[in-house]
Amino acid sequence: MIEIKNLSKIFNTKSGQVVALKNVSATIENGDIFGIMGMSGAGKSTLLRCLCLLEQPTEGQILLDGKDVAHLKGKELLAAHRQMGVVFQGYNLLMQKTVAENVAFPLKLTAYDKVAVQKRVAELLELVGLADKAESYPSQLSGGQKQRVALARALASNPQVLLCDEPTSALDPLTTKSVLELLKDINKKLGVTIIIITHELSVVKSICNRMVVIDNSQFVEQGSTQAIFENPQSSMARLLLGKED
Repeated sequence: MIEIKNLSKIFNTKSGQVVALKNVSATIENGDIFGIMGMSGAGKSTLLRCLCLLEQPTEGQILLDGKDVAHLKGKELLAAHRQMGVVFQGYNLLMQKTVAENVAFPLKLTAYDKVAVQKRVAELLELVGLADKAESYPSQLSGGQKQRVALARALASNPQVLLCDEPTSALDPLTTKSVLELLKDINKKLGVTIIIITHELSVVKSICNRMVVIDNSQFVEQGSTQAIFENPQSSMARLLLGKED
């Protein structure tokens, strides 16, 4: 379980303070596919960076199975990082490395031996449907295949949580459907909790069981995806869903 408690993030700039997150709270249950939906500039990216421990919040807590991981340092922070797999919007693949080497990269930073790394990489490439692309390079792959490599790499250290930043924003509709089916398969087979940051209604509706709507750095609505889509309460949710009067 992930509990976001009274989380705030303030950036100090030359022109003054910028409030990127303002006292947001939510609970994400184990096994959820949880959507965070909002328009550009609403605070989605800052929340993602806090959740994957790349940013420390100014205030509040991020509890992972009851332990606050928001303000860890050193070895404890590294250990917590391994529980959070992240798929960034631009894939962030190493272009001079093969598919297998990209997936193996995070494992080579741990105590895995060579044989164990090779075994784990083979398992992951089979899972994402790229067993035949192990020796290919990113430049030889389609956008959907690159996203699958990024997913395999994010799963390499057996994380509890998989964070996906706009996972389908650069993909065509058919590829989007296949990637979303893969995410559902990963959730079912591995039991990993998935958090998806997106502005795409179709993504949230087709895959997320629960969601929040973020607007102006705050959560303005949260609950089951079905309930929000059927009867949105906030003006932002109604606007995003095209139900604004």
